[in-house]
Amino acid sequence: MSADAQVVLHPGPTAPWCDPTLSPEQRADALIAEMSLPEKLGQLVGVWVGASEEGGDVAPHQHDMEEPPDLDELLPTGLGQLTRPFGTVPVDPALGALSLARSQQRIAAANRFGIPALAHEECLAGFAAWGATAYPVPLSWGATFDPDLIRRMAEAIGRDMRAVGVHQGLAPVLDVVRDARWGRVEETIGEDPYLVGTVATAYVQGLESAGIVATLKHFAGYSASRAGRNLAPVGMGARERADVILPPFEMAVREGRPRSVMHAYTDTDGIPSAADEALLTGLLRGTWGFEGTLVADYFGIAFLKLLHGVAGDWAEAAGLALAAGVDVELPTVKTFGEPLRRAVEDGTVPEALVDRALRRVLVQKAQLGLLDPEWEAVPAALAGRPLDDPRALRGSVDLDRPENRALAREIAEQAVVLLRNDGTLPLRGPRRIALIGPNADTPTAVLGCYSFPVHVGSQHSEAPLGIELPTLRQALAAEFPYSEIRTVAGVSVDGPDTSGIADAVEVARQADVVIVALGDRAGLFGRGTSGEGCDVESLELPGLQGKLLDALLDTGKPVVPVLLAGRPYALGRAVTEAAALVQTFFPGEAGTEAVAAVLSGRINPSGRLPVSIPARPGVQPSTYLAARLAGPSEVSSTDPTPAFGFGHGLGYTTFAWTDLAVEQPEADTDGAVELSFTLANTGERSGSETVQLYLHDPVASVVQPVQRLIGYRRITLDAGERTRVRVGVPADLASFTGRDGRRIVEPGELELRLAASSADPRLTATVRLTGAVRVVDHTRRLHAEIRRG
Repeated sequence: MSADAQVVLHPGPTAPWCDPTLSPEQRADALIAEMSLPEKLGQLVGVWVGASEEGGDVAPHQHDMEEPPDLDELLPTGLGQLTRPFGTVPVDPALGALSLARSQQRIAAANRFGIPALAHEECLAGFAAWGATAYPVPLSWGATFDPDLIRRMAEAIGRDMRAVGVHQGLAPVLDVVRDARWGRVEETIGEDPYLVGTVATAYVQGLESAGIVATLKHFAGYSASRAGRNLAPVGMGARERADVILPPFEMAVREGRPRSVMHAYTDTDGIPSAADEALLTGLLRGTWGFEGTLVADYFGIAFLKLLHGVAGDWAEAAGLALAAGVDVELPTVKTFGEPLRRAVEDGTVPEALVDRALRRVLVQKAQLGLLDPEWEAVPAALAGRPLDDPRALRGSVDLDRPENRALAREIAEQAVVLLRNDGTLPLRGPRRIALIGPNADTPTAVLGCYSFPVHVGSQHSEAPLGIELPTLRQALAAEFPYSEIRTVAGVSVDGPDTSGIADAVEVARQADVVIVALGDRAGLFGRGTSGEGCDVESLELPGLQGKLLDALLDTGKPVVPVLLAGRPYALGRAVTEAAALVQTFFPGEAGTEAVAAVLSGRINPSGRLPVSIPARPGVQPSTYLAARLAGPSEVSSTDPTPAFGFGHGLGYTTFAWTDLAVEQPEADTDGAVELSFTLANTGERSGSETVQLYLHDPVASVVQPVQRLIGYRRITLDAGERTRVRVGVPADLASFTGRDGRRIVEPGELELRLAASSADPRLTATVRLTGAVRVVDHTRRLHAEIRRG
C-alpha cells in the first residue's frame, strides 16, 4: 500500500469514532458499523513480540505453540494487542519505548482506521522489564497486612509502565492458596479470601489510578487443583467456590473497578473456565456488573481443544470461548483469526458474538485515548527527546529510581516474619558470624519466577541483571561492619551433593552465631523449586537443605535459619531447636537488606504469615480455613496442626490486649454488633501489632470453617503507649452460601475472636444475631470497621 493510499484510507478527525466528545460506547458502535469481519477479528487478537535493542520495530516472538505470524500480512486488518514488548528480551527501557512507539506508528498506519494496538505486560512483582524495580512477590504483600502500602507500590509500577507506552498489566493474582505444594503459591497473596481480596483490591486501585488496565486472574479456581499440580483439574463443590474462591474477585470488581479479567486454565467439575458462560458472563457481568474486557490466559482458548477435549477443532474452541464471554485471544492469534472467520462466514458462530467482544475492546481503546485524533505513539518517557539517534537515548529512562527502591525496601521490611526467637535476636554485634546455605551469596535468591531477571534474563546469560541485587552476604557485611563473616554454601538449593556439609559444620563451630540462608530457586516448568510448573510432592525443604540444617543444629551453636522462599516449608527440628526463625517470601531487590536490618534490630519485624507453616512435610492440603473434621482427631493418624498458624508473627516488643467491652452484643440479621478493647505496647521500643478479627459460627445450617478472618488492622504504638480499639461488625460478614445456593445470614450465637494469629486468640466476644434468615447478594457489606479511638 502506498503512502498516498494510506492517507486516503485513514479517517479524518470528523469521523465519529475519532470524536472525543462522544461516549466511548457511541464511538465503538460507529466504528463497528464500518468494519469488515477480518477487521473486527483483528482487534480481538494479539501478537507476541519483543522490542528491538536498536529501537527499531518489535519482532514477533518464536514460541512453542505456533510459528510467529507475518506482520505485513496481519497488520492491514488491524491488531488488538501487543504481547510483552518489554518482557520478552532484555532491552534498554528507552530503546524499548522507542521500539514500541515506532511499532505503534506502523500498526496505526497499516489499518484503514488508524487504530494502534493495546500493549500489555506482566507486573506481578513489578514491571517485568529489564532494569525495572523488582518488588517483593505477592505472598510478601500478604505478609505486610497493609493494603495502603501495596496500593502505593501498584501506583508506582503503573506510572513506570504508562511512561514507556504500556496500557495493561496482567496482575494481580487473586487465587487463594488451597495446597502449598502448588508451584505458583509465590504469586498468590495468601490462604485467606479476605486477606487476598483486600490486598489485591488495593493493588488494582493503585494500578488503575496510574492509568494502567489491571487484570484480575485467574478467574476462577486455578489454585484449587488436585494435589497442588499446575493446570490440573479442580474438583471443588459450588459452595467452596462461592465462599472461598470467588470473594476476592467480587471485592476487587466492586471496589477496585478493574478494566480486565483473565480466565483460568483449569476446569472445575468438568467445565473449563474459558468455556464457562455461567461464570464469565452470568456471574461476572450479569451479577457483579463487570464492564471491561475478558482476556484469555495464554493459549487458553487453544487448550479447549488440546487439553480439555471439549472442542474438536480451532473454530469450535473459538466459538465456545466467545460464547462464554472471552473477548481477546492472548498471547497471539490461533483460534480467533482464520478459524473464527470461517466459522462466522458459514454461520456456525453468530457475528453478533464477535461484535459483542469487539465493542468491549473498542470502548476500552477509546477510554485509553487510542482512538483520539491527537493520539501520539511517543510515550511520556521520550517526550521532547530527539528520536533519530537511538544511541543517545540509551540509559535515559530509569525504571529503578531511588524512590522505587525505597518503596521496595519498605515493603520488604514490613513483610519479614519472625517465627521464633529465644532472645538471640536482635544480634548485638557478634564477633564471628557463620553465614551458611545455598542462598547466602546468590543475588537472585530474593526474586520470584515472574521477575524479569528470572523469567527472561535467565535465558540471556550474556545480559547483565539490570538492577542491583545485594546478596545476603553483602547485606550482612554492611549491617555488621565489625563482625567477621565466613560464608559457605554447604549444599545447593536442590542438588544431591553432601560433600560441603562437613565444611559448613566446621565454620559453624567457630562462630558466635550461625545464620542459615535456605529456601528456593525460582524458575519455570521444573527449572526451579518454586514458580509456575514447579509443583512439589512434599513440603520438605528442597534438596538436602534439611540435612544441612540438622547438622548445624547438632553443633549446639545458636542457629538462625532465614528462609528466602516462594512457599512455606516444614522446618523440622528448627521449629523448637533453632535460636530464631526468620521467614521471607522472595522479598525483592531490597530483601536481603531488610533481613539484615531485622537481624540487627534496626527494624522491628512486623510481618505476619499469609500462609500456615506446616509441622510436617506430607500433611497437605492444610490451610487454617477448614472445617472441624479437617482438624486433628482420635480417628486419624495424621495431625494437620501447623507449626505456625496463619497470621503468626513476632516482634521485638510485646503487646497486651485487655478490657474487652461488648457495647452492642445483639443485632438483627441486617444490623451490626460493636465491641472495643485496649491495646498496649508493654515493651521497650515502638512496634506494630496486627489486630486480626476472626468469626466462629458454632451452629450453622451447612458446615462452616472453624473460623475465618473478617477484618484486620496494623496498629503502631510507641513503647508504653496504649489505645482503645473499636470494632464494628456488620451481620453481613456472617453470611455464607446456604443449602439452596443463596448467600444467607442466619440468626444465632457467634464468637468474635480478637487475635494475634489464627492460633493465638487474645479476646473472645460472644454476640447474637436475631430475627429471620436473611438473603444477601453482591451488594452486601464486606468489611468490619477496626479503628483507634
